[in-house]
Amino acid sequence: MRAVLEARREAAVVRVEELEAELERVRADLVDAEEVLRHRAIGLEQYLEALAEEEQPAEMAVGVSRRKPVGPRRAVPHRENAAGLGDLSVDYQAVMAAASEAGAEGLGARRAAVVLGWDSASASRVEGARARLKRLVERGWLIEEKPGRFTLPEREQPMGDAGRPGGGS
Repeated sequence: MRAVLEARREAAVVRVEELEAELERVRADLVDAEEVLRHRAIGLEQYLEALAEEEQPAEMAVGVSRRKPVGPRRAVPHRENAAGLGDLSVDYQAVMAAASEAGAEGLGARRAAVVLGWDSASASRVEGARARLKRLVERGWLIEEKPGRFTLPEREQPMGDAGRPGGGS
């Protein structure tokens, strides 16, 4: 009788281990599926926003825009071609100021979304802020030494715009 009970217990242990392994696999699949869903939702939101922007000029001619007025949209200049932060739009200047305040810790996309006045709980807004940070990296205004943490280049941190190399004024 004892041998039968031990065999049943051992079979139950094996079954539990098999189910735990399957549960881990399902959890990993769920994480992957949630990530795909998140990317698809962001893509759809961006697509719908782009469509809304395309339709906006026709609406503006008919009625008054409810969006807050912004200055002229300017491309982000490359750092070496710019005289200073004044060449950046107001939003980008705010992001640069936040990066300066963050110091060596670096500025994250969620905090950048808050600086831009966006809802930091909205994945599409955080991704939009991340895109702006990446654009500043591409143009030499920021660096990304750690993934997701954006800081000023070393030459910018101690002295700011004053004393730029090359003797520029």
